Amino acid sequence: MDVRGARVLVTGATGGIGRELARALAARGCRVTVTGRRADVLKALAEQIGGTAVPADLTDRDALATLAAGAGEIDILVANAATAAFGPLQECSVAEIDRALDVNLRAPIVLGRLVGERMAQRGSGHLVFVSSLWGKAATRQASLYNATKFGLRGFAQALREDLRPYGVGVSAVFPGFVRDVGLVADAEVPLPRWIGTRSAQDVAQATLKAISRDLGEVDVAPAWLRVAAALGAALPGPAIAAQRRIAAPITAALVRHHRGPR
Repeated sequence: MDVRGARVLVTGATGGIGRELARALAARGCRVTVTGRRADVLKALAEQIGGTAVPADLTDRDALATLAAGAGEIDILVANAATAAFGPLQECSVAEIDRALDVNLRAPIVLGRLVGERMAQRGSGHLVFVSSLWGKAATRQASLYNATKFGLRGFAQALREDLRPYGVGVSAVFPGFVRDVGLVADAEVPLPRWIGTRSAQDVAQATLKAISRDLGEVDVAPAWLRVAAALGAALPGPAIAAQRRIAAPITAALVRHHRGPR
């Protein structure tokens, strides 16, 4: 797909990765509509890239249809919005569970339904769902976050097959540890040098690659981490045992940041 001149909707655009996605798409000649909860940040970004701001709270179920209608005809959807959901499940309230499911999984599915239907009618378009390597390998104290990201992967894979006959592409993007923005950066988690990180710009470039080449899945991580994620899917038992030493300390730091000391 040639993205020049494409009409794009980017969710979660007030976050660091979302802002970089919006900038990269605008730089490639796209007409970008950005959405998020913080109207002031959203307006400033839209002015910077020459786009349009449509504030929306993705936990408001009635807002999704309004958002899709207000964005107009969309050629590319980048469902990037996500919320942190870490900690033992027994410490998560039902409201926290609902919020994680609404933002990380339900909103992308509903927007994929609303926007994808119009794409299928036109016979063109592309849907991108930003997941995470946490959507390929499970980690202690991340059961809720894992559930949303695993679910998003399965949804994207199946939807890709459903929409293939209509000329609509579907991609899932799986960032690993992003060093400059996002959940890990916001929590100021000290990462070992050897673990390897990527930048928000790397995620944006991988997303553009997925759209232009119609790739089903793209990992944004060092080679060893991509292999580890693949092994995690094939051999979950040994992979989870290895994660206790490698990823568990990082997840524990995220829990402390988002839920307080435990």
